[in-house]
Amino acid sequence: MATFGILVGGGPAPGINGVIGAATILAERCGARVVGLFEGFRWLMEGDTDHARDLHIDEVSRIHLLGGSILQTSRANPTADPAHLKAVVRSLDELGIDHLITIGGDDTAFSARRVAELAEGRIAVAHVPKTIDNDLPLPHGIPTFGFETAREHATHVISRMMEDARTTQRWYFVVVMGRKAGHLALGAGKAAGATLTLIPEDFPENPIRLERAARILEGAIVKRLAMGRAHGVAVIAEGIGERLDPGDLEAIQNVERDEHGHIRLAEVPLGAVLRDRVRSDLAARGRKVTIGEKDVGYELRCAAPNAFDLDYTRDLGAGAVRTLLGGRSSVLITRQVGAIVPMPFDELMDPETGRTRVRMVDTDTASHESAWALQVRIEPADLEDAQWLKVIADIVGLAPEEAATHYRLAC
Repeated sequence: MATFGILVGGGPAPGINGVIGAATILAERCGARVVGLFEGFRWLMEGDTDHARDLHIDEVSRIHLLGGSILQTSRANPTADPAHLKAVVRSLDELGIDHLITIGGDDTAFSARRVAELAEGRIAVAHVPKTIDNDLPLPHGIPTFGFETAREHATHVISRMMEDARTTQRWYFVVVMGRKAGHLALGAGKAAGATLTLIPEDFPENPIRLERAARILEGAIVKRLAMGRAHGVAVIAEGIGERLDPGDLEAIQNVERDEHGHIRLAEVPLGAVLRDRVRSDLAARGRKVTIGEKDVGYELRCAAPNAFDLDYTRDLGAGAVRTLLGGRSSVLITRQVGAIVPMPFDELMDPETGRTRVRMVDTDTASHESAWALQVRIEPADLEDAQWLKVIADIVGLAPEEAATHYRLAC
């Protein structure tokens, strides 16, 4: 009898239970035993096999409709210590697991690859890619599961913020989760029709200067005022915070620092930092603007999956079982044009780092071009039109040539 182990690593994403349920149902119908492994690699890497239990069809048949994970999850990383990795393989052997399905993002995928290598064929491993960030290196146009549900819920939140902004005549800066890439921010901002969206991929320079990001936001506010509208919503990808120049943030109080006193960029309150900078810059020129800020992310991760992810994750769970029973191992499970296509782990790796590649937003697509075209930003044409430039300059009390110099950084 084949024995399947299923575990979940990383942050939650809508649809996890769909993978668990479908994999359990198909594996048991094929005569296999299924073992649920709780909290990812956490207990296995300690040699603890007590946090595992058998799963059966009758208890998982409807879990695909639920958010969260019936197996919980953790970010425990067995690859950081060779002893922990060996303990994982030993624990799986003790449980009799010869087929392992991991569900997670890039870190879990890397751990799954290392487990497969260390097991040397005793344990066949398949990884199901999961992240609302949509940043795993799947073929173009194929989302990671959970992304579409998260995008749908984020779109509703942004749409409501836009209506609040219109009603109260104010601005909101909405920071949307996305550790490195701007897929979720751009997808939700575009769908909601946000005034503008800032994503890391729109900044070829590295690091990103705070002044430039703030000037783009300020320019959008001023251009909207010139159009007779005093409200708007700017969607800002979380990943911009990790690329800000630390030197621009030294004056910020109450921000977390490491043991050397350096600012932890991942902990920067991005929305508040940009709000305060833009608000103070406009106030210095006599223009008072009310700006609120909101973070959107954690409330998306355990949402009940939408119809797309309900269907998608059941295919992925069943596909993982079929792939492993068919003799394949060390693969990522994908669905391409309606077919399950296993991708070897080696195809996902960056040869320079040895880690899973990150899929960034492709800014050369028609989709990105239309997203940009539908936003409100200061553009070179605004600064070249003398009559329109004067309108913009008057809003902030500058001479036209001063306004052109000031907002050129926003273009």
